Amino acid sequence: QVQVVESGGGLVQPGGSLRLSCAASGSIFSVNTMGWYRQAPGKERELVARIGSVGRINYADSAKGRFTISRDNAKNMVYLQMNSLKPEDTAVYYCNLDSYSNIYWGQGTQVTVSS
Repeated sequence: QVQVVESGGGLVQPGGSLRLSCAASGSIFSVNTMGWYRQAPGKERELVARIGSVGRINYADSAKGRFTISRDNAKNMVYLQMNSLKPEDTAVYYCNLDSYSNIYWGQGTQVTVSS
């Protein structure tokens, strides 16, 4: 069984920063892509950023220049450093793990950007 657990969400003022962490554990033999998605109320889940096993990175246009994704392959962890946060970044952020044979999701962590 594989578990994916996010942490680091919270309430932050516009212009502030947050760092999300995601830890994957269990019967994981190899990991392809790890990434972050988000879903705001009334909207579909969307990609924020993802990073491949050899470091190839994709960012959503809304994340470019403000967010940085990184991963620790030895620990099966992925991080999302979010700077210059805006109210429109408010959403539940989900960690995603692609193990080549399966896709796993975390339970999500709430990020609220408000003054």
